[in-house]
Amino acid sequence: MPGGARILLVDDEPTILLGLSHVLRRAGAEVITCLGRDEAEEAILNQTFDLALLDVRLSGSEARAGLDLLTLLKQRSPRTHVIVMTAFGTDEIRREAMARGASHYCDKPINLEHLMGLLRNLRPVPTC
Repeated sequence: MPGGARILLVDDEPTILLGLSHVLRRAGAEVITCLGRDEAEEAILNQTFDLALLDVRLSGSEARAGLDLLTLLKQRSPRTHVIVMTAFGTDEIRREAMARGASHYCDKPINLEHLMGLLRNLRPVPTC
């Protein structure tokens, strides 16, 4: 992954969406970006993804809206890999993200080399 992978990218910062989506697309991924919770919920309910990159805190939502999106995504598509990102990380949030099914947890600012290394090591989601 990410060559040919379908990736959901959710963050309330337009510059992060733009920068990460550019890097992922250059690596060959199809990237669907969402700026907020409502847009992300609609995407999760109507599409399938190989991977999701979710910010924990989204403007206009509860402080842990990204974790709620993680739960919804795992209910809809248990095999989707999820990487949770946050600038407000704590050990508690990390534990909760992993307990809800996150594959990885990254503190912001995102180290792109580290992120791309994580993505290279993820196995493709099997299809029926």
